[in-house]
Formats: sequence, structure tokens, C-alpha cells
Amino acid sequence: MIEIKHRETGAVLHTVNADTLSGADLSGLDLRGSDLSGSDLSGSDLSGSDLSGSDLSRSNLSRSNLIRSNLRGSFLIGSDLRGADLRDACLIGADLRGANPIDADMSGAVIIPGWKMIKEA
Repeated sequence: MIEIKHRETGAVLHTVNADTLSGADLSGLDLRGSDLSGSDLSGSDLSGSDLSGSDLSRSNLSRSNLIRSNLRGSFLIGSDLRGADLRDACLIGADLRGANPIDADMSGAVIIPGWKMIKEA
């Protein structure tokens, strides 16, 4: 069993009855402020989830479904976004420094000047 906790308060936001979050169905959940740093969320369904203010740094989000998810102000530093589906996602103020968005579909995603993405040399 995996407990997804708030990154500041430690309160349990959601419990997953599995050994891994890879391929998990987390669609439509309120996971605001969660600590998912370093998690393997590859192939997971996070569509429509509210992940605003969450720490997803160094997480594996490859091939994940993030359609219409709210990632406003989230930390995706060094995360693996290869092949992720971010269509119509909100990335306002998200920190994507060092993230790997190769082959990610970001069509329709809300990306404005607050969005920080710095390609590493």
C-alpha cells in the first residue's frame, strides 16, 4: 500500500492499494501539494487530477496521461516526461528545469511567461 502525502503537512491525500504507482489510475484526484518526488508514475493515468503545488521532481512520468491535469506551480525539476500526454494541461508557473519532455504532447497546454524550462547544455 502506498500513501500519497501532502509535502508540507504530511497529511495523507490518497492511498493506493498497490506496490507501485507505475500504471496507477489516479485520474480526477485532488492531490494538491502532494509529495511525489522521485516516484515512478510511468504509464499512470493522472488525467484531470489537481497536482497544483505538488513536488514531482525527479519523477518518472514517461508515457503518463496528464490530459487536462492542473500542474500550476508544481515542481517537475529533472522529471522524465518522455512520451507523456499533457494535452490541455495547466502548466502556469510550473518549474520544469532539467525535465525531459521529448515526444511529450503539449498541444493545448496553458504555458505562459511564468513557465520555467531551461534546457541543460
